[in-house]
Amino acid sequence: MSRALVTELLRANLPARSLITDPKALKPYETDGLTAIRELPWLVALPETVQQVEAVVRICRSHGVPIVARGAGTGLSGGARPHKDGIVLGLSKLNKILEVDVDNCVARVQPGVRNQAISDASAKHGLYYAPDPSSQIACSIGGNVAENSGGVHCLKYGLTVHNVVGLEVLTVDGNFLELGGKGLDSPGYDLLALLSGSEGMLGIVTEVTVRLLPKPPEKRVILAAFHEVKAAADVVGNIIGHGLIPAGLEMMDRLAIEAAEDYVHAGYPREAAAILLCELDGIEAEVESNVTFVLRLLEDGGAYDVRVAVEPEEQALFWLGRKAAFPAMGRISPDYYCMDGTIPRTRLSEVLESIEQLSRHYGLRVANVFHAGDGNLHPLILYDANQPGQLERTEEMGGKILELCVAVGGSVTGEHGVGVEKLDQMCSQFSAAELDQFHRLKEAFDPELLLNPGKAIPSLSRCSEIGGMHIHGGKLPFPHIERF
Repeated sequence: MSRALVTELLRANLPARSLITDPKALKPYETDGLTAIRELPWLVALPETVQQVEAVVRICRSHGVPIVARGAGTGLSGGARPHKDGIVLGLSKLNKILEVDVDNCVARVQPGVRNQAISDASAKHGLYYAPDPSSQIACSIGGNVAENSGGVHCLKYGLTVHNVVGLEVLTVDGNFLELGGKGLDSPGYDLLALLSGSEGMLGIVTEVTVRLLPKPPEKRVILAAFHEVKAAADVVGNIIGHGLIPAGLEMMDRLAIEAAEDYVHAGYPREAAAILLCELDGIEAEVESNVTFVLRLLEDGGAYDVRVAVEPEEQALFWLGRKAAFPAMGRISPDYYCMDGTIPRTRLSEVLESIEQLSRHYGLRVANVFHAGDGNLHPLILYDANQPGQLERTEEMGGKILELCVAVGGSVTGEHGVGVEKLDQMCSQFSAAELDQFHRLKEAFDPELLLNPGKAIPSLSRCSEIGGMHIHGGKLPFPHIERF
């Protein structure tokens, strides 16, 4: 492969402004939101049309050049980290909302459209797009599809996979696949679900059709404070166990509360060991009944301070604190490492206790802020990359947390993907036979392994080198926790 020849061909097919080769201009593309993992690309292509995307893919395939597709770069698992011998294919300029179809309650958008922009464009029709990652003002819908993103409302309304009804995908061999559409269902294998969360390894998303929902006529947001983390975690299971599915059910511990409160002044009780944020929506009678029910469960569960936000401004302030928790960490730590694992709700309290044990063992603070209702944990490990050995300790501790999630019957990821961050822990979750099937699927779509190579699926030799690490039947990282 001749870099000079590939660069010349790309220049012939893209506007000059759509090709970045200057090393200084390439620096913003060396990583995604997981800043600890970096690699400088040798070239970034920013096509402005689907036809230009097709040309880039055709050139790269002809010359064996790896392609790393990139959206807004807000991912948190290193999935958009460049390949040293490949190009970054940025899709941020494909940012048009093509159609808002009110009759069918869908919107057709290009992959570079921001998540929040879809709801903004639909608001005048009384509609919105439900999945709302904390980065929704910046993250792109193409990236959401790649990572199968969620958000604070995914408990009731689902992840990206549950809200995308159609995709246009460009395969590495230059074919366009039309998957799904505006209809309720389509024949054949469910390739929509397959592409959701595929981390840019199976094809390049060039168009997305999303489901739009009517805005609920009423909603209330409840803030409940607890003196003990365990009490808050146990209430989460009680609410769901009584048959009620809130629109959102989030949890924050004291460190996260203090950082968020100092940052946005949301009115959180700083002395609380943990708080729950519970949003209930629907018609007025339903909401009022559910609020009364949840308030009783909170009181019985030990909540000492409970507030109900009725006005939209106060509701938005409660949620602002939660969504600002990640950036708020910058006020109390030079760096943080955001983990993403999922566990059964019934294991919340014991897993949080074990994370606290790990925090003491490694001498690193942890702020917990997460989607409690669906058991999607986001422990934020605070560290200083300038201190020798701290990053290595942080990464080791993060791996232990993910192994813990698997040990209790959970997963190494809930919505951030595997990327390069969790490759070792994939060896804990899946057997050799399962990983082999993943590789076969990858090769069916991308036989030359050019699309985002080295991500999401560890090689069997890698798993062998790290000792297999299969939790199933092996030693658990915490003796007091019973295996699932």
